[in-house]
Amino acid sequence: MYAGQSAAGLPGLEPTNPFAAPAWDTPHGLPPFERIRPEHYLPAFEAALAAHEAEIAAIAGDAAQPSFANTVGAMERAGQPLDRVASVFFNLTGSHTDPELQAIERTMAPRLARHGSAIYLNPALWARISAVDPASEALSEEEHRVLDRYRTRFRRAGADLGPDAKARVAEIAARMAELGTQFSQNLLADESGFELPLDGEEDLAGLPPFLRAAAASAAAERGGRHAHVVTLSRSLIEPFLVFSTRRDLRERAYEAWTRRGELGGETDNRAIIAEIVALRAERARLLGFESFAHFKLDDTMAGSPDAAMELLRDVWAPARQRAGAERERLQALIQEEGGNFALQAHDWRHYAEKLRRAEHDLDESEVKPYLPLEGIIAAAFDTASRLFGLRFEELPDVPRYHPDVRAWRVANADGSEVGLFLGDYFARPSKRSGAWMSAFRSQERLNGTVTPIIVNVMNFARAPAGEATLLSFDDARTLFHEFGHALHGLLSDVTYPLLSGTAVAGDFVELPSQLYEHWLEQPEVLREHARHHRTGEPMPEALLERLLAARTFNQGFATVEYAASAIVDMTLHLSAAGEDGLDVPAFEADALRRIAMPSEIGMRHRSPHFAHIFSGDGYAAGYYSYLWSEVLDADAFDAFREAGDIFHPEVAARLRRFVYGAGNLRDPRAAYTGFRGRLPSIDPLLRKRGLAA
Repeated sequence: MYAGQSAAGLPGLEPTNPFAAPAWDTPHGLPPFERIRPEHYLPAFEAALAAHEAEIAAIAGDAAQPSFANTVGAMERAGQPLDRVASVFFNLTGSHTDPELQAIERTMAPRLARHGSAIYLNPALWARISAVDPASEALSEEEHRVLDRYRTRFRRAGADLGPDAKARVAEIAARMAELGTQFSQNLLADESGFELPLDGEEDLAGLPPFLRAAAASAAAERGGRHAHVVTLSRSLIEPFLVFSTRRDLRERAYEAWTRRGELGGETDNRAIIAEIVALRAERARLLGFESFAHFKLDDTMAGSPDAAMELLRDVWAPARQRAGAERERLQALIQEEGGNFALQAHDWRHYAEKLRRAEHDLDESEVKPYLPLEGIIAAAFDTASRLFGLRFEELPDVPRYHPDVRAWRVANADGSEVGLFLGDYFARPSKRSGAWMSAFRSQERLNGTVTPIIVNVMNFARAPAGEATLLSFDDARTLFHEFGHALHGLLSDVTYPLLSGTAVAGDFVELPSQLYEHWLEQPEVLREHARHHRTGEPMPEALLERLLAARTFNQGFATVEYAASAIVDMTLHLSAAGEDGLDVPAFEADALRRIAMPSEIGMRHRSPHFAHIFSGDGYAAGYYSYLWSEVLDADAFDAFREAGDIFHPEVAARLRRFVYGAGNLRDPRAAYTGFRGRLPSIDPLLRKRGLAA
């Protein structure tokens, strides 16, 4: 959710309900988390829905001639209390949920979907929006954009359909909300319910001290029944697959990781996926599209599934070729060690790490002491300061939804407030897996000067009390990635809420995040911030050089596991297979067979746990967007290289104006061209991944 703009209250609620207040008397208007209890949400949702319905009815029934102000502007001002309730609630259902919140989520998800459908399928409202005449009103550029986006949204929601089709589209939306919620809750149950006990030195074989400490911390958090456990947090299970010399335990851990969502019983997601795919295909046909993929990509930079698939194919061939060469080297290493077995998916990371040590003299356990969490947070902040003049002041005494959450006031160089940034960095059973950015309040100026409250949520494995949490280089990259999203929300500089922050095309939204990753890999940044967690000494120059020299190591594997997920996603949504009953594993296996997927590499996200595409529509038929945005980010960083300064002030100013601060003010192609002066080519991406010939 990227809502939460207002401080409007909700009449009719009990005064003790925090959502009844017209404004929160908290520092910076943060939600009063400590005062909000589960029983407050349903009454607040009910009151907020009723208030919004009344506002929409008034707009639709206005007797005055439709104008931008009394129709589109009025809609932008409407629903603020609902935004506020929903932004708090849905942030918590992802980052700190419990059975009470999950029950409320199952109730409210279809209710909210039906509410949205009632708005977008309201014929009187659509007639007024259609009747707004921009030429006669001399609308500003931003107002033109808002009007255009409203018209596009209404059409894509079914505003032009007949009554029967509208009713069916609304039914589909409500059912999809139910299914997406159940998918997410099933996945969280499988993730939080698994632990691999490591009892005794034999089970810990090969694990370096930092990983033993993280496994001990995870065990303590889960009740202390075992001295060490491996959970399905990526920051714990991936290093276990890298370092454990127990092949049998690696296999067990990998199977649990890849079979989330298809374990049978109540948490199995396969039937949910089949129904979701069928409903998406039906909705797309009702709206006049050949498939859900055609519907989804019609409003993106790519424009069509063919364009997205062409990019994936362009990358797939060199990636698969390189992965084949990587596989041969790993198999040779197994044989050199006397192993009498063929490389399997649960072996790849383990032997890739050994090969990296051999080829680059680089050991992840040697690197991690120089990447403490505090140092990488400081590096992300310092980069933002040098690019955009931002200042960060940590706030120790503000409301927070969990003791782990930290808060910073973000200001411009002149001291003016930009917004608040929250960081929630550690894995816990109440948090879904992955890493993401969200907002408790989004920037806008329509309802006064509204500054954003942005949150980054991670799942790093926590070190024991008193010890520094050490990150892998991939973990550090994840932190920079999500902070790039955070800056997209923080630096937003728009008037209308609809255009704020990350509310951009799905294959443009990853540009600010992926571009920000580039600064982590710059020697200038690492020399300053990659410091030993105990001594404070900078990373030795020789180690730094080896780390950067190994950036494209194993990129065949990394590209194949990602691209396979993107291809399966697109193939699934180009198909209507779900209508006849979709066998998810069989469909997946067939799609992978057709692209000759190496058997030794698993998809980064298998369908039964692919939350990106089944917890909601956000990345459905859109997982390709990471690669599409990578074409942009690789080319965009070249602008700084060409200027001869990775913090070049003029380039950074253009970047802030046209990308980080622009929200959805412009079509994404126009936004990128405004920054770069032209559209990008694929060549910088292939060089970045080491896939160029």
